[in-house]
Amino acid sequence: MQQIHRYELLVPKEAEDQNGHVNNVEYLRWMQDAAMQHSEITGCTAATNAAGATWVVRTHKIEYFKPAFAGDRVVIVTWIADFRRVQSLRKYKIIRPADDALLAEGETNWVFVDVQKGTLRSIPREIRAAFEPLPSEKEADLSELSH
Repeated sequence: MQQIHRYELLVPKEAEDQNGHVNNVEYLRWMQDAAMQHSEITGCTAATNAAGATWVVRTHKIEYFKPAFAGDRVVIVTWIADFRRVQSLRKYKIIRPADDALLAEGETNWVFVDVQKGTLRSIPREIRAAFEPLPSEKEADLSELSH
């Protein structure tokens, strides 16, 4: 079971906007890519598909602290904060290891949906078992995972 997932990338030139730094929408894309990769690695994606369900975003929250630029190596650290009956909260830290800069923090509230009916469903035990939620008191130590 992988409690914390690291997703690393090199920022492409196309990610910059007219202000000369990474466009805000790119951070959201990175968060989603990190979540999808983590879900795939843990077997959650396969278990969700087998259950005839999917995960859908209910809300995103992102707080930006410093800009990223083309050529930067960026690490997105992500983890599950909690499970509720039909929802799961996933959190993220976006870090530039070269200077240990915290670029942004975010969270996504995902809901578990029945593919056929399009309605919310309780999250099955076997899907919850793919992740061990990270207690909030351990979140402060995550920036060192960027290296």
